[in-house]
Amino acid sequence: MRHARRRIVRRGARLAAVGGLLCGGFMVTRAMAAEPSDASRTTASSAQAAADTGAGLVSRLGTARTAGNWIAADGRPVVAVTDADAADAVRRAGARPKVVPHSMQDLKSATQDLSSAPRVPGTAWAVDYTKNEVVVQADSTVSATDWKRMTKLADGIGDSVRMQRTQGTFTTRVNGAQAIFSTGGRCSAGFNVSNAQGEFILTAGHCGPAGSVWFSDNTGKQQVGRTVTTAFPGSDFSLIQYDSAQQTGAGTNVVAIGGGNGVRITGAADPTVGQRVFRSGSTSGLHDGQVTALNATVNYPEGTVTGLVETTVCAEPGDSGGPLFSEGIALGVTSGGNGDCKSGGTTFFQPVTKALTALGVTLAGQPAQGSAGGAQQAPAPSATAMASQGGAPGSAAPGAVESVSGEGAAQTFVSELTDPQNIGPGLLVIGGSVIALVATRFIRTEQDRNAYRRQYSQSWG
Repeated sequence: MRHARRRIVRRGARLAAVGGLLCGGFMVTRAMAAEPSDASRTTASSAQAAADTGAGLVSRLGTARTAGNWIAADGRPVVAVTDADAADAVRRAGARPKVVPHSMQDLKSATQDLSSAPRVPGTAWAVDYTKNEVVVQADSTVSATDWKRMTKLADGIGDSVRMQRTQGTFTTRVNGAQAIFSTGGRCSAGFNVSNAQGEFILTAGHCGPAGSVWFSDNTGKQQVGRTVTTAFPGSDFSLIQYDSAQQTGAGTNVVAIGGGNGVRITGAADPTVGQRVFRSGSTSGLHDGQVTALNATVNYPEGTVTGLVETTVCAEPGDSGGPLFSEGIALGVTSGGNGDCKSGGTTFFQPVTKALTALGVTLAGQPAQGSAGGAQQAPAPSATAMASQGGAPGSAAPGAVESVSGEGAAQTFVSELTDPQNIGPGLLVIGGSVIALVATRFIRTEQDRNAYRRQYSQSWG
């Protein structure tokens, strides 16, 4: 029985250790990519093609005649429109129109009214394109008085605003995880980025202020780097510059999804409402969900953050800064939310394109930004980048899965608890609970990894 428990704990610890991005010198030693089939390339680009069609129609018709676009359950692009002529134009373009009463101009005006009111921590709002309304959420910390005041404000704006109570609390996600450690807490690495000044980890801004020192282990023996730039609140992103001994080399953006596998990140883009997305974090591993809103505003206790991506993907403390991606494309880094990966919840993400543009960096292994938009559209890593990782040039495609080797140097919270050198008499009492927790998390993460495998079975190596 004792040996069986050790096997479960070790397997769970190994799974958690590759939950976040495999970051350069301290977590990745080699990555191999298999050549995906032509069918996988078509599947991988379908969501982006639908998003581009919808966004193009919105841009052409204008915000006075449209109210957003999204991807339907059948994969087709949908555009909300306010008149019959606009609906005809959408149909001719091969998309599906939905006639709605409020234009995007109306909805944006409503969010501006909400933003100009006195700030209430524990609230969040975003435009729900599919329902043509602004949804205002208030968590359990919002008092009855504040709820009544905000409801009165919403009533004054009109029927384009809907008030909604939500369980739990809207918090940033810092404590209780492995991956990167500082005196202020523990976070997940997001994406490796670079510019002419050096190489960096892109992660959440709330993880720590400028000057924070980060380690790959919780003993402080192996220093990874130092935070050189941070934006929080307002936005939620920061840069950790690698120490000279921890340089990543080109092409090291591989997001771990457990089981010794990772997904190569080949570019960056903005997500679309309705898009299926995946998040990897060092506390809860790999989980998936859908994008439900863009440009969300969240009033965290520490301050207000705007322009976030709202999703149904779960997250837990310690997942902060971890990568959001889909089809091998970087979409965001984890900011915060409510709930957990047992009961579910809402998670918000800092859009990665906005962070890349503001910081003047590009994804590692990708060409320098060539436009002010900041989105990197490179379909695959460069030949040099692939060669440095042991794969053939051009062998990676969006969503391709690779085998990864090398254990992370950082220990997980669970492995620390179960290390015989660290266990005290009191911790032995909760040993059974720890084992049950690890086993349960392993099962949940295995289910989500299988979901990814089903979604991209054509490109699974």
